[in-house]
Amino acid sequence: MSLTAAVEPGVLRRYASDQIVTLAKLVIENAFQPIVEAGTGAVFGYESLMRGQERIGFDSPMQILDEAERTGQLLGLEQMVTSRALAKFATLGNAGTATLFLNLDVRLIPQGEMLVGGLLQHMKKAGIAPSSVCFEFSERFDNTSVPEFCGLVTKMRDAGFKLAIDDFGVGHGEMKLLSDYPVDYLKIDRYFVSNIHRSARKRHILRNLVNIAHVLGTRVIAEGIETEEEFLICREFGVDLVQGWFIARPTTFINELKPSFPHLQDLGKIARNSQSLDEILIRKQIEVLPTIRENDSIDSVFELFRRNPRRAYFPVVNANGEPRGIIHEYQLKEYIYQPFGRDLLKNKVYERSISHFVEMAPIVGLDSDADTLMTIFANMESSNCLIVTEGTHYAGIVSAASLIKVINEKQLKIAQDQNPLTGLPGNRAIHDFMQNAGRDGDEVRHFCYCDFDNFKPFNDAYGFHLGDHAISLFAALMRRYFFAERHFLGHVGGDDFFIGVSGWKVEELREVLDRLLADFHADVLEFYSAEDRAAGSMRGHDRSGAEALFPLMRCSIGILELPEGLVIDDINRVSTSIAGIKAKAKENEIGVAFLSLGETN
Repeated sequence: MSLTAAVEPGVLRRYASDQIVTLAKLVIENAFQPIVEAGTGAVFGYESLMRGQERIGFDSPMQILDEAERTGQLLGLEQMVTSRALAKFATLGNAGTATLFLNLDVRLIPQGEMLVGGLLQHMKKAGIAPSSVCFEFSERFDNTSVPEFCGLVTKMRDAGFKLAIDDFGVGHGEMKLLSDYPVDYLKIDRYFVSNIHRSARKRHILRNLVNIAHVLGTRVIAEGIETEEEFLICREFGVDLVQGWFIARPTTFINELKPSFPHLQDLGKIARNSQSLDEILIRKQIEVLPTIRENDSIDSVFELFRRNPRRAYFPVVNANGEPRGIIHEYQLKEYIYQPFGRDLLKNKVYERSISHFVEMAPIVGLDSDADTLMTIFANMESSNCLIVTEGTHYAGIVSAASLIKVINEKQLKIAQDQNPLTGLPGNRAIHDFMQNAGRDGDEVRHFCYCDFDNFKPFNDAYGFHLGDHAISLFAALMRRYFFAERHFLGHVGGDDFFIGVSGWKVEELREVLDRLLADFHADVLEFYSAEDRAAGSMRGHDRSGAEALFPLMRCSIGILELPEGLVIDDINRVSTSIAGIKAKAKENEIGVAFLSLGETN
């Protein structure tokens, strides 16, 4: 019979309280849970989690930590657990490029320098660079209220460690931490991820948190992902890294850790056949500067600036190729021009490494739109550039001058794409709108495809001038009834139009469309002769040239609904559904047909 089976947990805890560190060495294990790139499925790093505390009567890691703190053994316990995590991490095949995430108990902040100093010694022996370790500040307590916190953060950053805010959204002072300190990662608490596909409010919060973090140069990790739906929403909203049981459970066995989860890359995705206009233009303006690695020597940085005398800054990346910020030349000039300045930087006592000089910079993905990039520049003080990433990896930089070129070229392309007769956006803009709306499942969306019936015989018989009048009339009526900024009106070409609406109930939309069609059908009658109006039809020629009798012109509208919560990346699927509903609208007596995309699943 085992010890834990024979002795009550309360008795075990009372005995263990005096010898927590000694007993923990016998029973505590480090479990690693993968943290994975949302876009590629590649393993980015591992969070170290404590396991085995139940064997000495403690129900959870937090319970044994609380008891260790009460009895003055917390530092010893933390040092033991952390040193074991580092030793285990060093045995992994990808330890040179992965990141180990370690939880730092806020109650150890006053002793933080001692803890960090001990860690650095362990890491040096194990051959682990500080840039491979990220400390997570738990929000169970208010970190910023501890007087020594600011100094500890500075020491950690200077040593090259990375920093993360854990459990963001449910603890103390997270926004203060994010505002006042250079944080590398923001770990969104499980609460905001759970069932996010069913909550528009959670999706709204997540989207805005991701945007805020990226502007500040901080990457976002979604914790506790347990379902495919949660993963897909997080990825669509720009979350950089994911962690949770849906990807992989924590394990104490190294041989169970996979280097990647490639199926995640294609999960829920259809291969993109085209890029948005913004992405095409941004790619053209990206400047791929040479990068500085965090563990490079100071001499190599001096040499890089010497070889590039006109360049004022360079991006800094970590071992994973993930951007950390930028180094400005002016930060080094005081050392360059001082007597013995370079020697001072390399002095081990003075301890100046690349990490001392890194400034955070806004980070944006290649799939960001140009207006978002311009907004970031407008709201950031002394921004030299935006760092652009593909996935989580550095792709290049975009300067203010380059972004102005992007905006100007976009405006020119939009102007070229506009239909000269109606002044409405054309197919490129319609495609981009549908793609963006398809990825935004916060509310119901309706795509309306409008097509004139019997337009060709009218245009042939009455001339293209009246045909153009009919087209201009419909465009004017569209503007009359769909005037809000969030409405999208497009001219596909000829007598085909597109209306995009978000947030309306289908009953509201049908009521407005009925009025639009009634006005158009009444007004377009005036274009016909009195005889044709009286007859309700006109003579013309069909596509084979044979004479035939045609009804008077009308407009038919196919309405495709994307329900709230549906996120779709395959615009071809939408286009196929629109083509089908458009055909049904033409066959309908009143010229209107409706289909919810969920009905086609």
